[in-house]
Amino acid sequence: MTTRYGFPLRMAVAAGIATAALVGCGMMSRSNTAAFSGAMNAASEVPPNMTRGSGMAEAWLNKDTNVLKYKITYEGLSGPATAAHFHGPAAAGANAGVVVPFANPASPIEGTATLTPAQAADLMAGRWYANVHTAANPGGEIRGQMLPKM
Repeated sequence: MTTRYGFPLRMAVAAGIATAALVGCGMMSRSNTAAFSGAMNAASEVPPNMTRGSGMAEAWLNKDTNVLKYKITYEGLSGPATAAHFHGPAAAGANAGVVVPFANPASPIEGTATLTPAQAADLMAGRWYANVHTAANPGGEIRGQMLPKM
């Protein structure tokens, strides 16, 4: 027996089953990783400053283990970075304390940290920011709000 397009019926049924299986797998394999990014600049500091530094903060959170992997790169600072870390919880325009300090503030900054459930929730809600400090700007030279990537 053939379908109206000339294919054997058993091939059409097999193709349909294979397609359904692939679609079903896609629905079941939701990622357990959330990605975040923040463009870093002086205008985002609170209060803003006039430096020309810029950078990018990226992070990936394993939602099953709360392990955060991060990478921060920057350039054009007024001088060497004296410190760098994630701060939170705070919305853009507000300041907060350090939640994850970085061992070495030199670009690129890469590492991992295990978050508490409350920290993970704040990060997921966009209430963390990355901050790089210098001697000329001890309160922070560049900052980027960590927002979920869609």
